[in-house]
Amino acid sequence: MTETATVFDVVGGEAFFVELVNEFYDRVSADPVLTAIYPEDLTESRRTTAGFLAQYWGGPPHYSNERGHPRLRMRHAPFRITPQARDHWLKHMLEALQISLASRTAPPEVAQMMSDYFDAGSTAMINTHSPTDGPR
Repeated sequence: MTETATVFDVVGGEAFFVELVNEFYDRVSADPVLTAIYPEDLTESRRTTAGFLAQYWGGPPHYSNERGHPRLRMRHAPFRITPQARDHWLKHMLEALQISLASRTAPPEVAQMMSDYFDAGSTAMINTHSPTDGPR
C-alpha cells in the first residue's frame, strides 16, 4: 500500500464494502444469536454499514453527510451486546472479510488492519456481560 492510497482505494472502492457487508449480513441472518439483535429486514443495515465502512477506510463521507457523526457506542446502546454476540459478530465479519479480499490484490497488511479494527471495534460495543440483563 502506498502512503497516499487509502484502504478504500486499495480494496476497490465502494464495491468492495458492499460485497463485504452482503457477505457479513448473509451470515448474520442465519445466526440465532445475532438475529435476536438485528431487525428482520437487513436492507437498511446493509446500506448504512457499507457506507460507514467505506467512509471509515478513506471513501467519500456519504455516511456522515446523511447520518452525522457515527457515534457507534450510542447507536448500538439500545441493543444487548454480550461477549457471545460480539464473538459471533466478529467470526462472521472476519469470514466475510477473507472472502471479499480473496479476489483482490490488496497486500496482507490491509487484511490485518481491517481485522484488528473489527476486533477492537466489536469489543468496544459490548454493553452487558449477562445474557438476561439489558444494555448498560
